Amino acid sequence: MSKILQSACALLLWLTLGGCSKQLDLAPISSVGEGNFWQTSDQVEAFVSGLHARFRTHVQRFLFLGELRADIHGTDPGTSSSFTGESTAGNERMWNNTLGLDAPGVAGYGGFYSNINQLNLLISKLETSTVVTPANKGHYLGIAHGMRAFYYFQLHMAWGKVIVQTQPTQEFDIANLSKAPASEADVMKLIKDDIEISLRSFGTDYSFRQTKGFWSKAATLMLKANVFLWTAQKGGGTADATTAKAALTDILTNIPSLSLQSNFGNLFATTNRGNSEVIFASRHLLNESTLPILNHYPQNAFIINYHDSVGKRKFDAAIDNWGGTLFIPMRAATFRRFNDRDSRKWASIQPCYRLTGTTYSLAGVFSSKYKGEQAAGVRTYTNDYIIYRHADLLLMMAEAKVLLGENPAAEINAVRQRAYGTAYNAATDAFPNQPGDANAKDAILEERYLEFIMEGKRWLDLRRFGDSYVFKFTNITAAEAYKVLWPVDRNTLTNNKLLEQSPGYPKF
Repeated sequence: MSKILQSACALLLWLTLGGCSKQLDLAPISSVGEGNFWQTSDQVEAFVSGLHARFRTHVQRFLFLGELRADIHGTDPGTSSSFTGESTAGNERMWNNTLGLDAPGVAGYGGFYSNINQLNLLISKLETSTVVTPANKGHYLGIAHGMRAFYYFQLHMAWGKVIVQTQPTQEFDIANLSKAPASEADVMKLIKDDIEISLRSFGTDYSFRQTKGFWSKAATLMLKANVFLWTAQKGGGTADATTAKAALTDILTNIPSLSLQSNFGNLFATTNRGNSEVIFASRHLLNESTLPILNHYPQNAFIINYHDSVGKRKFDAAIDNWGGTLFIPMRAATFRRFNDRDSRKWASIQPCYRLTGTTYSLAGVFSSKYKGEQAAGVRTYTNDYIIYRHADLLLMMAEAKVLLGENPAAEINAVRQRAYGTAYNAATDAFPNQPGDANAKDAILEERYLEFIMEGKRWLDLRRFGDSYVFKFTNITAAEAYKVLWPVDRNTLTNNKLLEQSPGYPKF
């Protein structure tokens, strides 16, 4: 076994033993063996690998925070369970927006502080390290500051005011820190400062590592565009939109190899990792880690009761062995929202039909964007979870252009043309020719809906475009505007008396 693999195994053992606290654990895992760690470049590289492994454990929380409160998931009208009869197991509080102190949807700030603390530790060690080359030190600092900014942006979008901790802790965890949350302005300042430090640290290094499974300068630039579009839509205006556009232009200029995949469905295949469209993805591999999405898929025993009208066949458990428990169903209205000529409809969603005589009737649908792979007759969800990709870049560029009074047609149409393929008809499909294109912002928002289902973006898109969009597309009303933030759970508030419940929710 190589030294780097030994170091990685040791580090992952520490992560496993120390990473599952029910509280907001900030005790650095690397305090185990602190005296003999950080002594070689292989150990530092192993620690960076461990950060990405830990990031992978938060993928489900990214999906919940980014999508489950929007207009994609839920039971169909007149039902309180999935079409297979499976319970929603309390998850309905997210899409029904009935969250509260004891039903927070996501507790403990998503567990994000555990990895924030490890990022703090890496930053502090790199500041004095002499065991890595200057180039690698810059790259690692770029990763650390960029990923920390990503975490804090997730926290900010979900809860507004959160605790800011930039120094590693060893003797206590954040639940017992009795530290008050920072203002939203201070949280945003940290995010933007970290982004700039990340970009300076990367310098001219636009390389991708680990088949785009490691954070990169391009990932920081995508985050910068996302952050500045957020602030542009919330009062920052053309100045922030200009900054966002410049960040996206930087990627296009310096990484010309990025492009849309010609086949939308193949984009997420386990045999097509790190393809030309991917900018940053959280890696999942057979016998290593699987994508935690079983609650989006039906049980084998239930799926065999339905038919695939496209294939003109009844589902077979040996082939259609999704092997899940459909606690998080998808609305049939989501499927019907697509044009039948749009390849994203069939690549993202699996419709299930009842067959009566020769007549098919839609019973329900579930997500099928992540099909995994078959291993010894078992479906294993080893798809990478893509955080940023080229289609996102194009549609963020279109958004920036609209905010700047420019024409977004080129970017919108590139995404639409890939979606429709040979069925694309510019006269009816190109922007601004579709019925919803009269308002460019509405058109971009709809295109993002169709493009990014199950990628954790819809709720955050609605939030970014403005509360009026949240009220339009969800069951939250203007009288309940406080619900755009997530509540803080009872356990977290109990353990840190200086924390505050999100405004509008009943006080603890």
